[in-house]
Amino acid sequence: MSSHDPRPILAEALRLDGGEGHIELRYHAKRTRSVAVEKGRVDQAKLSEHTGVGVRVLAAGTYGFASTDRLEVGAVRAAIETARAAALASSAARKERVTAPPATDLAVGQFDAPGYEELLAASIEERLQLVLGLEERARGQSARIVSASSGYTESFEEKGIVTSDGASAWTRVARPELRVMTVAEADGELQRGARSIGVTGAWDCLFRADSADELGDSAAHMAVDLLGAGYPEGGRRKVLLSPSIVGLLTHEAVGHTVEADFVEAGSCARDRIGTSVASELVTLKDSGVSEYTTGAGGTLDVDDEGVHAGSVTVIEDGVLKSYLHDRQTAHRHGVAPTGNARAWEYDDEPLIRMRNTFIAPGETELDELIDGIEDGLMVDGPRNGQADANGEFMFGTLQAWPIKNGKRGALQRGVNLSGMAFDVLSTVDGVSRDFKWDLGSGYCGKGQPAKVDAGGPWLSCEILVGGRG
Repeated sequence: MSSHDPRPILAEALRLDGGEGHIELRYHAKRTRSVAVEKGRVDQAKLSEHTGVGVRVLAAGTYGFASTDRLEVGAVRAAIETARAAALASSAARKERVTAPPATDLAVGQFDAPGYEELLAASIEERLQLVLGLEERARGQSARIVSASSGYTESFEEKGIVTSDGASAWTRVARPELRVMTVAEADGELQRGARSIGVTGAWDCLFRADSADELGDSAAHMAVDLLGAGYPEGGRRKVLLSPSIVGLLTHEAVGHTVEADFVEAGSCARDRIGTSVASELVTLKDSGVSEYTTGAGGTLDVDDEGVHAGSVTVIEDGVLKSYLHDRQTAHRHGVAPTGNARAWEYDDEPLIRMRNTFIAPGETELDELIDGIEDGLMVDGPRNGQADANGEFMFGTLQAWPIKNGKRGALQRGVNLSGMAFDVLSTVDGVSRDFKWDLGSGYCGKGQPAKVDAGGPWLSCEILVGGRG
């Protein structure tokens, strides 16, 4: 992406520095290509690039940060001095001193996710033609479809993390996303259908479960089928959550509460390591690895502090085992860093962020879970969601199906689900063998975006349903 090789530039800038303190240099080049189509016309075709070097320096017990978009030894050295000066200037106001991170297993070498070269070599015009055809096909599924839109985005990232204590890791990753949305109308009523998918890997990775046509058809049929659909009964009910809803619950209502910076600020997970927070059927993880199936959208090998981004068991058999850490919080808690330090672009500082967050599958078939429910509800299709540091959440869903005496009924409109995350997880009495990553087209926001994924099995639990009646 750059005409200059960043490796010798970062190495030389670090070698020439004679000042005090721990130093992190992070080269980051990001290219994004996107196209969007609505009602048969091209609404957007965009290419963006953002390249530079972010610098953190620990001096006088505090961190300073600076960045430069010039890939030159002199510019990087100047950014180091600016970051050091910022640390020294702010140190007097800091109540607690930050100590240098202890030695840990830092990444050295080249780490490339599969599919980078393959995706980069493809023409964006090919993607535009597919998106045009996908939108037209979705719009043509029914006379009741009054609007359809489709979009495709792909991002390519190259990173180099070089630190004064030995990290020298270089990574490349590609992430394509495809989405289609429809609106159906009948007698003044509007209903929406949506399908989206995002992965880490090449173009073909998008279509391992469904083809592009099947995604578009599904979005169209969802909107049409919801026209005139009834409403589920509200109240505290037995509910079967789909992998996408499980992923939303896992990420929003649990994952954020175990990020160590939120823990230290007083989240509901504080001081609960070693205690029971869920049913014994629940094992929850956050992983840089795409477990069970390949291509999860938040996959990465190395975090932005040069730490290997492996798998962290957050909850094991219902017991809280670990928080998510960067090198600083890990040091304060007396544990190893978990590889969760991530920055969106070169001029952002790394924060503790999730990667791929999920509940592990169980041993029960989905049909068996349905058979075991006398009076309940099956829900799918995350619409929106919010949660707080106490683990209290409210999520909207697109689709619901009543279950009576082990039989699934006709489609109903989606509902709102709410509760306290650990309370809900403590009611889990069934976990399916099925597993799916299903939130790879989403972005997590925490001061800056982050590409993540989440998912899991079908989960049987009790939850508060907002419906009618």
